[in-house]
Amino acid sequence: MQKKVVVVSTGGTIAMKYDPVRKGVFPAVTGAELVEAVPPLADVCPVDVVEFSNIPSAHMTPQTIFKLAHFIDETLAKDDVSGVVVTHGTDTLEETAYFLDLVLKSEKPVCVTGAMRHAGDVSPDGPKNILCSVKVAAAPEAVGKGVFVVLNEEIHAAREVTKTHSGNPKTFASPFWGPLGYVDEDRVIFRRQPIDRLKIQPENIVDDVHLIKVSTGVDDFLLKCLVDKGAKGIVVEGFGRGNIPPAMVPGIKLAIDNGIPVVLTTRSAGGRVLDVYGFEGSAKTLKELGVIFGGEISGQKARLKLILALGITEDHEKLAAYFDVP
Repeated sequence: MQKKVVVVSTGGTIAMKYDPVRKGVFPAVTGAELVEAVPPLADVCPVDVVEFSNIPSAHMTPQTIFKLAHFIDETLAKDDVSGVVVTHGTDTLEETAYFLDLVLKSEKPVCVTGAMRHAGDVSPDGPKNILCSVKVAAAPEAVGKGVFVVLNEEIHAAREVTKTHSGNPKTFASPFWGPLGYVDEDRVIFRRQPIDRLKIQPENIVDDVHLIKVSTGVDDFLLKCLVDKGAKGIVVEGFGRGNIPPAMVPGIKLAIDNGIPVVLTTRSAGGRVLDVYGFEGSAKTLKELGVIFGGEISGQKARLKLILALGITEDHEKLAAYFDVP
């Protein structure tokens, strides 16, 4: 018996249309209607549709994604399911994909996809993205490679991919590394294997974790606010190799002295933070204060990793180990 792919719809532009009365794009299409708009799916494999939610991805939260992850694991545990496709808004698509990649227990393929043009637009990209995603989710060679982001006929690793343009359909890219492969008319083609995959699977999550993006001349006001709030964790997205303005340093020290873990990432699209500079506010001086280096991942993904890790431990060394990857 041929196994099926389950399409789990969550909302987003792919499930929206323009409303002339309200003069804007709003949720309007069900998951079943999304799949009905892709007749070639019948030639790929059997497809079931489940509507998990119908919200803009800007409304997505870590707790919602955590519930989605549990639902996907329950779905993938069924013997007649080969994989799952999640339809999702593009604003936070990369974050949901990365969260799922870290937390899912199953090694069956999961593809997260969306659309930049709404369902009622001229030449919507949603149907083709769904078709390609189902092909990947049904492909035996996709097993064990983690969660994918599949749009524009390209297959990207959840850890590496990011949204690069606010409106263009060719928006998702993996800076520096490129896609894992692509979907052709007759087959799914992989050209490289994702490495350094990590699993963090807490029973519950701690989502009071915040991201601060550094810009020229900023001080530690926001850091002090988070300390006063009693935040559970802070991610700082610094310049280049992880350097920050010196006026931020007292706030970081205050956070660490109050037992709040601080993770440092770079706002650059590629590369990792590293203690190569020694001036005040450099990554080296921050590391000496107890700041955890975040590796290559973006600030928004480091925040999700810290959210999951804090669900397991508050020990500094154990938290640091989750980020100690090339």
